[in-house]
Amino acid sequence: MLVDQLRRHGVDTIFTVPGEAFLPVLDALYDDPLIGTVSCRHEAGATIMAEAHARLRGEPGVALVARGPGATHASVGVHNAAESSTPLLLFVGQVPTGQRGRGAFQEVDIEALFAPLAKWAVEVERPEHLSEVTARAVRVARGGRAGPVVVSLPEDVLAEHVSVPDAPVAAPPTRPGPSPGELAELRSLLEGSHRPLVMVGGGAWDADAAGALTSWAERNHLPVAVSFRRQDFLDNRSHCYVGHSGVGVVASLADRILQADLIIAVGTRLSDTATRGYTLLEPPNPTQTLVHIHVDPDELGRVYKPTLGICAGIPETVAALAATPPLSGQRWRGWAAEARSDYEASLLAPPARGVVDFGEAMTYLDSRLPPDAILTNGAGNYTLWPQRYYRFKQYGTQLGPQSGAMGYAVPAAVAAKLRHPDVPVVAISGDGDFLMTGQELATAVQYDAPIIVLVVNNGMLATIRMHQERTFPGRPSSTDLDNPDFAAYARAFGAFGATIERTQDFPPAFEKALDARVPAVLDILVDPEAILPHSTLSEVRRQAQTG
Repeated sequence: MLVDQLRRHGVDTIFTVPGEAFLPVLDALYDDPLIGTVSCRHEAGATIMAEAHARLRGEPGVALVARGPGATHASVGVHNAAESSTPLLLFVGQVPTGQRGRGAFQEVDIEALFAPLAKWAVEVERPEHLSEVTARAVRVARGGRAGPVVVSLPEDVLAEHVSVPDAPVAAPPTRPGPSPGELAELRSLLEGSHRPLVMVGGGAWDADAAGALTSWAERNHLPVAVSFRRQDFLDNRSHCYVGHSGVGVVASLADRILQADLIIAVGTRLSDTATRGYTLLEPPNPTQTLVHIHVDPDELGRVYKPTLGICAGIPETVAALAATPPLSGQRWRGWAAEARSDYEASLLAPPARGVVDFGEAMTYLDSRLPPDAILTNGAGNYTLWPQRYYRFKQYGTQLGPQSGAMGYAVPAAVAAKLRHPDVPVVAISGDGDFLMTGQELATAVQYDAPIIVLVVNNGMLATIRMHQERTFPGRPSSTDLDNPDFAAYARAFGAFGATIERTQDFPPAFEKALDARVPAVLDILVDPEAILPHSTLSEVRRQAQTG
C-alpha cells in the first residue's frame, strides 16, 4: 500500500539503508518498475540524497530508514530540509505497536524526536490509515513554506492485509499571488528610491521563477544579491548580479546593503546568515525601507517589521513582477553599475599562500565546466572559494547545506549525478567534511555515478581553528587532523584518485578524472595558512593579539 501510494504521488526514487522493520516495503519495491531504490551506506547520506533529489526535481524526496539509530542518523538530513525549505518525506520503521512504550529494542518516540525539526511527525497506528497519511504527508511537505515530514511505520502495521480505497492524490500546492494594490505600492516605493537592492533566497524557486527574476531585474537595472548558497537563482554573469550576502559576504556588498534606501527581500527569511548576524539590517525596525515577500505569514514581522509585507508565493510574485511595465526614472542605474563593478573586482583572487592556489582552481572550473554543471559543497571555510570565485550560471546547479551541516557534498553529488547522468557533478569537501560521509563513495561506485570530489586538505578543521585564533590566539585545541591518503582511499573503492601538490597539477588531474568515467577524488593539499580567500591564519592571529 505504501509503495503504491508513493507511486501514485509521482515518487520515482527512494533512498534507503535497509532495516528489518520494513521488510514488506523492501519486498514491494523489489519488482516495482517505476520507483528506483538506492541503497546508501549511512542514514545521514540517505536523507541528504533525498533532500538534494527533491531540490533538483521540485517534488518531495523520499528516504526510508530503520528506527533508533537509523532515525537519529537521519535527523541531519531532516534538519537541513527544514532549513532549506525542501519537501522531504522520511519513513521510519518502528517497533510493533504492541511493544510501544516498553523500551523495546531500538525504540524511539519518532513523533517526539522529530516534532521540533519537521513540519509534521506522525505514527501510523492502523494499516487502513496509511493511504490518507501518505497523501497528507505529501501535501504538508509541499505546502506553504516547504519542509520535511516524518512518518513512523510500526512493523506489524506494514505486515497487515487490508482493503481500503485510495486517498485522493495530493494536489499541487496553491499559493497566493501579490494583489494589484501590493504590486502598485511596491512599484511606488521603487520609483521613489535612489539606492534599491533586491535580496533573494528561500526554497520555493524553480527555473521559471529564476527566469522571471532575471527578466524583471534586467529590464529595470535592479541590483540583485542572493542569500546563503542560493547563487544559482540568477546567472552570475548578468549585469544585475552583485554577489551573495551569506557567510563570507564581501565588504563592498555588506556596505551596500547598509547604504541601501530600499531592500526588497524576495523569498529569503533574512536570517542571520543573510544579514551578517542581523547587523546589515537592524531588527526590529531596519533603517532601510523594507519590502518583505514570503509565502509563510509567520515569517513576515518575525524578526523585521517591514514597511510592506507581502504574503505570496515566490514563483507567483516574480511572474507578476516580470509582467509589469518597466519602471520609470530608474535613478539607481549608477548605483547598480557600481555594485556590479564591486562584484567583478571580487572575482580577482589574491595570490594564496603555499604551492596550491585553490582560487586558481575555482577560476579554472568556472571557465572549464558547462553552464549546467552542478557543484555541491559541505560546510567549512573552503566553501568561501567556490562561493566567491565560481560563477553559477543556471538554476539548479548549486547544492549546499542551509543548515551548515558537514558531510553534505558527497551524498548530494551522488543524488545529483543519478538525477542528471549527463551533467558534470563536482563535490567540494574539506578534509574533515569528506570523512563525515565519504563512505557514500561506495554508493557512487555501485550505482555508476561518476562524481568528482575535490578534497581541500589542510590537515585541520579550518573554520573552528579560525574562530579559536580570533578568540584564543595561539591556543589551538582539538582542530588538527591526521588524515589518510585520500587518493588511495578512493582507489580502494574502485574510484579514480589523485593527489594535487601544485596549482599547475589541478587542470590535468581534473581532466583525467573526467575521462576516467568512474567516481573520482582529487586530494588537494593546501597550505594551512590559506585560511580565508583574503587573509592568512597568521594574520587572523595577529589581529586578535593586537586587538
